[in-house]
Amino acid sequence: MSDPGAVRGLILAGGRGTRLRPITFTSAKQLVPVANKPILFYGLEALVASGVREIGIVVGDTAPEIREAVGDGSRWGARVTYIPQEAPLGLAHAVLTAEPFLGTAPFVVYLGDNLIREPLAPLVSRFRAEAPAAQILLARVPNPREFGVAVLEGGRVVRLVEKPSEPPSDLALVGIYMFDHHVFEAARALRPSWRNELEITDAIQGLIERGHTVRPHVIEGWWKDTGKLEDLLEANRILLDAIETSIDGTLEAAELAGRVVVEPGARIVRSAIRGPAIIGRGALLEDAYVGPYTSVGPGATIRNSEVENSIILEGSSILDIGARLEASLLGRNTSVFRSARRPRAYALMLGDRSQVGLV
Repeated sequence: MSDPGAVRGLILAGGRGTRLRPITFTSAKQLVPVANKPILFYGLEALVASGVREIGIVVGDTAPEIREAVGDGSRWGARVTYIPQEAPLGLAHAVLTAEPFLGTAPFVVYLGDNLIREPLAPLVSRFRAEAPAAQILLARVPNPREFGVAVLEGGRVVRLVEKPSEPPSDLALVGIYMFDHHVFEAARALRPSWRNELEITDAIQGLIERGHTVRPHVIEGWWKDTGKLEDLLEANRILLDAIETSIDGTLEAAELAGRVVVEPGARIVRSAIRGPAIIGRGALLEDAYVGPYTSVGPGATIRNSEVENSIILEGSSILDIGARLEASLLGRNTSVFRSARRPRAYALMLGDRSQVGLV
């Protein structure tokens, strides 16, 4: 039996990921790997490391894929419950949808496509000990007009403004929140915003207006919302910067420099790798160069080609391209190759919103 008063976790994974199309036409954005691990798994690990064992995942159209990837949560020592959301109608709507699972327990909301470096465990402990109605994570940002922004007085949050034209501070809301049961009343009182969504910032403002305490915590270090390609690549760089060298695959006339991970079953043949970089299980590099800040997924092949600062997903191949691929994200089982046939021409099959740069 689980402790009914224990802090529960709620991961929001119902978004469609429109900014990462065409990758997200066939894959949930929360399952795109960063440093060869799905983004969603970092959130699960952070919650479990904080002592949270009962975790609900709010899912939408990509529910089958997320369910297959995560399972029942036992590999993390957690128990996962899947909570269908009828449509992506806002974070506050997702919280209300999860009310039957959450009950009266305090809980942590973690956006499934967010990454932070700071450990959650001390923040969850503080939340349990001080028992405010909400504890929100904030980060100083250079572009507060693009975020929900908090105004602080005397160690409390006194006002929230969503994407202000004249920001009252540079403290943006990070995609991690902690609430007690009072948030349900505040969320039920909301009307849809101009986006036709129930906004979590409005629910938190409702708590403030009802006289409840909302505590801030300004995080140290980095935080990334990985909803765009450039943010994914930056998160990949940050996480690869923390790896330690581990060589479990096969090296044949290979040249390695810097911190490199070569996972079991991978083969590096007459190739050079400049770390930090990770080469996934069963991958093959042959007469290739892999430069810094590159993640090569399981079963991928790079032959007679160069790749740098990129994320190459499982089963993809880059063959004989005669140039360097940089700042790129290749989806699963994608092929990039140079044809020897003449007349010389490009033959492409691309999804919506694809980008191809040719030299």
